[in-house]
Amino acid sequence: MAVPKRKMSRSNTRSRRANWKATVVQTVACPQCKSPHLPHTACGVCGTYNGRQVVEV
Repeated sequence: MAVPKRKMSRSNTRSRRANWKATVVQTVACPQCKSPHLPHTACGVCGTYNGRQVVEV
């Protein structure tokens, strides 16, 4: 198992931890009903994907 040879300084630890963050979920507007939904998925409100009805709502 890998073990650090030296103690990591406080500034190095904090700068490393600062880069570990959650990203905002990207959404796109549905061309039919204009509600936000995830890209490359069917719209949960109107049930369309790529200009055609794929889910009965």
